[in-house]
Amino acid sequence: MARITFPPLADMSPAEKSAYDEAAAGLRGHAPAPMAAWLRNPELARRAQKLGEYIRFQIDLSPRLRELAVLVVARYWSAHHEWRIHKEKAIEQGLSPHVITAITARRRPRFEDDAERVVYDIAMSVVDTRTLPDALYREGVAALGEKGVVELVSVLGYYTFVSMTLLAFEIGLPEQLQPELL
Repeated sequence: MARITFPPLADMSPAEKSAYDEAAAGLRGHAPAPMAAWLRNPELARRAQKLGEYIRFQIDLSPRLRELAVLVVARYWSAHHEWRIHKEKAIEQGLSPHVITAITARRRPRFEDDAERVVYDIAMSVVDTRTLPDALYREGVAALGEKGVVELVSVLGYYTFVSMTLLAFEIGLPEQLQPELL
């Protein structure tokens, strides 16, 4: 059971309702789950969801690579809600089910696509060791460009924020769904 849930619309303050409505009218078409917590500070909610909307829908890093990075973060944190949503998106974007299965099991996937391998390696290095070695950084710039590496690290950071919010406030799967990340 979540520690924090969305308040009923009728009970929201004008600032909360404004931030909620702005998110619901945005590219997602709804307020994202962590916003249930963020709404306790409506300006934080507004800015966080706008950053997330930009990272999820508007950066140049390809959607397939972006979803791969999100899955690495969601798996690292065992953020079940984030995993479920972004697993679907990753499949829609053409990420191989074999890659997803390996990430679920915390195994290194076998990649046919070099850009996917580089994204996975950078993501794992940053989240697991909190470092990005020079050789891997150069490999990332060669595969994605400098802007692509900046965007990748931004995806990792934003979805770490999302995952931590979901975990701290126990915002997760509806009770009728079973978590995949055991």
